Amino acid sequence: MTNSGDLPRSSAPTIAVSAALVVVAVLAACWCYRNGCILYYGDAESHLNISRGLIDSATPGYDQLGTVWLPVLHVICLPLVGNRTLWVTGLAGTIPVAICFVVAGICFFLAARDVYSTVGAALVVTACFALNPNVLYLAVIPMTEVVFLAGISIVMLAAVRFQKTQRRMWMATAVVASWLLSLTRYDGWFLIPFIGVWLALGARNRKMVTLIVFIALASLAPLYWFAHNWYLTGNALDFYNGPYSPRAIQHGAPYPGLHDWLAAFHYYSTACLLCAGGALIALGALGACCALWRRSWQPVLFLFLTPLFYIWSMHSSSGTPIHVPSLWPFSYYNTRYGIAAVPLCAMAAGALAAQFHSAAKWLAPMLVLIAVSPWLLHPNREKWICWKESQVNSIDRRAWTSLAAGYIRQHPTEGDCISASSGDVTGVFREAGIPLRTTLNIGNGPRWFAAITRPDLFHPCSWAIMQRGDTLDRALTRGPYIDKLTISTSEFSPDLVIAKRTLP
Repeated sequence: MTNSGDLPRSSAPTIAVSAALVVVAVLAACWCYRNGCILYYGDAESHLNISRGLIDSATPGYDQLGTVWLPVLHVICLPLVGNRTLWVTGLAGTIPVAICFVVAGICFFLAARDVYSTVGAALVVTACFALNPNVLYLAVIPMTEVVFLAGISIVMLAAVRFQKTQRRMWMATAVVASWLLSLTRYDGWFLIPFIGVWLALGARNRKMVTLIVFIALASLAPLYWFAHNWYLTGNALDFYNGPYSPRAIQHGAPYPGLHDWLAAFHYYSTACLLCAGGALIALGALGACCALWRRSWQPVLFLFLTPLFYIWSMHSSSGTPIHVPSLWPFSYYNTRYGIAAVPLCAMAAGALAAQFHSAAKWLAPMLVLIAVSPWLLHPNREKWICWKESQVNSIDRRAWTSLAAGYIRQHPTEGDCISASSGDVTGVFREAGIPLRTTLNIGNGPRWFAAITRPDLFHPCSWAIMQRGDTLDRALTRGPYIDKLTISTSEFSPDLVIAKRTLP
């Protein structure tokens, strides 16, 4: 008879893993906060400010969600982003994403334990995933990758348990997790039919009904986003071909991998290698063979679909190039997409531990040490490609954001309206702690378009912050503005211009 205070044997490892994941997430968050790199990514800055704009804007409300970026990240930041301190520091984005990291780690652990029937293999999977420095960095900043991985892990757990129990609860869980995926990243749309097939293959009867019902329910998320885009712009495909879509940003310019399968594979696989590390990639390749031998290949194959999506996306004309520092044009752009290789290789590595479970006591720690060896042998953040990408690409933006925020703080604007170009410039307001409701930008719809079309009649703001040559700068060249301050940080970065209106 066990003591009533004892934990059930099956619960203890899960609780221990959960606690370890929380500790790791807190340590990663503290490191990022101390080093001031929570908002190095320009996208992280924008995600946080979009969320803030839902409640703090000249025109707050649903319209602030926009049409290109999917809404889940912005919504989960809402409970915290209203706090000025959490917004200014970026912690309003750190906390919800870190929770998603913990959820992902727990669900990967539970799914791996069910698939491989051994706690040792599940610990290998979780450790290989959670101790990767690129995952840890993305786990504590307001970016969508780890939120997406949380959805992936829930889908995996639901599919595995549905296959074993046939309980409708797990199919419903898979549907909800698919909504989370589809409203976090567009990769989730690609996965819908494959999740449906996985569930249908696991159903003991009514396989076709299972497939049809799942796809019908899961497709509600993409259909909602079509309707959302149509409601805001009159174009249901605005996220794909609108003026702020990736295709428009790319301006049709060619990039490595466009209509070239071999180049797309080469660039993406290089990004995977940089994100996951060569040791984990090697373990993943060996583990995939073991998973195939053990007939536990379905989760590994499912995780392989996201890398396939990125290769296909690069090959098509969707405007999603990946640049890595070792290949032309020798720069950093979207290298973080290679993070999808980490859970894939981690899950495959678990099959190695399961295959040789009799030696799990020494093999499992050895597999984890091998997986993290690139980071242990070279404990230098310069080797963490996701951090490095965000650091390199934000040098100029962080410089002029800091200078402009300092200038604004020295010239009080309380009670004045400030017009600003959208995007990176909004970071000036966050750093200066200026409420977004006192600003005017493209997210304010008709007010903005009237102001830039006839600034002599409809521009209400005393101040303007813009980048040289952008829409606002061109609109105000004829306006009655004086005291223009130009901030130059690099010959490669547009000058930032701060202007104050001449009073009549």
